[in-house]
Amino acid sequence: QVQLVESGGGLVQAGDSLRLSCAVSRRTFSSYVMGWFRQAPGKEREFVAAIDWSGGRTRYADSVKGRFTISRDNARDTVYLQMNSLKPEDTAVYYCAAGRNWPPEYVYWGQGTQVTVSS
Repeated sequence: QVQLVESGGGLVQAGDSLRLSCAVSRRTFSSYVMGWFRQAPGKEREFVAAIDWSGGRTRYADSVKGRFTISRDNARDTVYLQMNSLKPEDTAVYYCAAGRNWPPEYVYWGQGTQVTVSS
C-alpha cells in the first residue's frame, strides 16, 4: 500500500506564495508519476499539474501555467507544488496522486491539504 501525505497548505493573501509537499511512503517512489489535483467547494476535482518519473516531463492546467511549478526529489520520496501569485480562485483542497504510465493513470491519492487565498 502506498501512502501519500500532503502538507504546506494554509491561509494566504492574493499574490502570496505557498509550497505544497507530498511525502510518499514507498521506496519505489521513483517508479511513480505524480500529480496534483484540487477541489473547490461545490466543484469537481480538477487536474493541476503532473510530473513524470525523472522530472523531465511536466504538464499543467491552463489556469496555473506560469504561476505553479511541480517538481520532485526522488531521494526524499517527495513531490512539490510551488504556487506563486496566488488568486482567490486557487482556493481549494489540494491532493497529490501517484500513478503509472504517461499520460498518468493515478491509483493512489492523499487526503488533501487546504489552501485558502483571501482577496
